[in-house]
Amino acid sequence: MLNLEQNYGIPVAPISAYTMESVAKSERGHHLPFIYTPLPVIGMSPEVLDKFIAGNDPETGKPVIREIIDALTNPASVRRPEAETAPPEIKRMVTPQALLGPDTEDNLQRLFYEKGWTDGLPIILPTEERVKKMLTGTSASPDEVVGQAFNMDSGELLRYTVQNIAVIAVMAGARPEHFPVILAIASTGQSALMPSTTAFGTMLLVNGPIRNEIGMNCGIGAFSPVNMANSVIGRSWTLMSICWGFAKPKKTLWSSQGNNLLYNNMCVAENEERSVWAPFHVGKGFRADESVVSIFRGWGFFNAPGTAAHRSVAEELNIQLAAMPPQRSEATIIIDPLVAKTLKENEGFNTKQDFCRWLSENIKIPAGQYWKFDHIDMLVASQAYQGVEPYASWKKLPDDALIAPYYNPNNINIVVVGGETSPLWKATDYNYVTSASIDKWRVKKSGN
Repeated sequence: MLNLEQNYGIPVAPISAYTMESVAKSERGHHLPFIYTPLPVIGMSPEVLDKFIAGNDPETGKPVIREIIDALTNPASVRRPEAETAPPEIKRMVTPQALLGPDTEDNLQRLFYEKGWTDGLPIILPTEERVKKMLTGTSASPDEVVGQAFNMDSGELLRYTVQNIAVIAVMAGARPEHFPVILAIASTGQSALMPSTTAFGTMLLVNGPIRNEIGMNCGIGAFSPVNMANSVIGRSWTLMSICWGFAKPKKTLWSSQGNNLLYNNMCVAENEERSVWAPFHVGKGFRADESVVSIFRGWGFFNAPGTAAHRSVAEELNIQLAAMPPQRSEATIIIDPLVAKTLKENEGFNTKQDFCRWLSENIKIPAGQYWKFDHIDMLVASQAYQGVEPYASWKKLPDDALIAPYYNPNNINIVVVGGETSPLWKATDYNYVTSASIDKWRVKKSGN
């Protein structure tokens, strides 16, 4: 926490919901007393929130407004330890096999779970022999640093090597041929688990030749638990995030209900062969013959039951996306090849970009409806008050004025997945996070 009072002489009154008390008290560099409000805060009307401020702090029993005034007007005594300004320590991850001696299968499975190294499901134990075999899936040196992740619990910046990721890949049940994809995911430094009270979900999309080489499913049942490559690659990312420290309840894991999609993170390949449009990674600047993994993150998605007899696919998607307005004009639509074919041949959208522009221009909702969504009011309203457009202009409109929440067509992503047994799609609020080339981590052919 930035200590404004200590460093700049600015009085501060830090306020937190009572659920986060353990975080406030354990925060590195925290030297000011927090003021707490009752719960819940999200979804409450202004009248209820006013009562929270006028009411009592659930920890001290004192009026919250009185504590705020006292914090801003009375001199505060703060500690100034020398270590406070020291940068977080950078450490290299220690591989589990370096810490453990021989034991029974049951005991080791139990130990890995109790240490917080697994997702609760059985793992493949990362023996030295298995890790060495996994390393044959890449030409990279075992000691090469793949990336780094900040451990919010310990305050350390963890640097992890190819061998560290090999251990995790073994645990997830991956094979050497899957390893380059897993290394590419690790290279992004992105965690599958978010330190949020909301139920974030994630998706991994693989494009390029490696999809077919390792047998990834992009057709029938692509999101179903039936394919090894999809399953173990997705699970590797979860175990990676767990080992980075993102799965400690009330420390780095705060999601009130959690998200079962995180077990394998909706890991899938795009059905490039059956799509009438260019592959997703080409739209992000990669070559068509380059193997790439892309990461998406969001809150929810709508499984469409099918097309409507008296509405076009575009009109149907318009209705669904309007029901979940985005925070930053972002959405990802996952469509069966049959839907892509219909959009191109029957509805005139020659490219994904054409369809995204149409959605951007035609999805409209009343401004009042938009601002009444709690996550919009919480995350976007502050930008409106700061003059950020188009939010500032939208905030001035009457409630019945129509706005286009997906105002930026470049933030709408189209992915083609499915086996053409039914013209289905998934409309999601997932945003595109980043992509990473897989080819860097593949076994180099002799002479290259």
